[in-house]
Amino acid sequence: MRFLIRVVINAFAIWVVTLIDPLQVEVTPFAPGETLQFVLSLLAVAAVFAIVNTVIGTVLKILAFPLYILTLGLISLVINGFLFWLTGWFTEWWGWGLTVESFWLGVLAALVISIINWIFGIILRPSKR
Repeated sequence: MRFLIRVVINAFAIWVVTLIDPLQVEVTPFAPGETLQFVLSLLAVAAVFAIVNTVIGTVLKILAFPLYILTLGLISLVINGFLFWLTGWFTEWWGWGLTVESFWLGVLAALVISIINWIFGIILRPSKR
């Protein structure tokens, strides 16, 4: 259940990023490209992003641990941007999904997605009493 909620929040965050024109991030929907296919494409891209973040992201974060200490955690922006760009590469390779113009715009888009996920995490986190 937690994975599905995370995918829906990521899909919303990716949709918000596509609305910000300077980031040059687009989502190409499944054929024929109507509203339902666009929403399903967003959910599929978000699922791929969650899987890439879980599998490849974990390995990268373990390997980059010394860089986390050296840069006081700022390397996480570059790693998250790389994972976002990699998600775009995977889904674009299949002929649908995410298009990220450049790596550094992907870093900025990943920063926006992280902020949106952080806000929703605060809102949806159960309160402890």
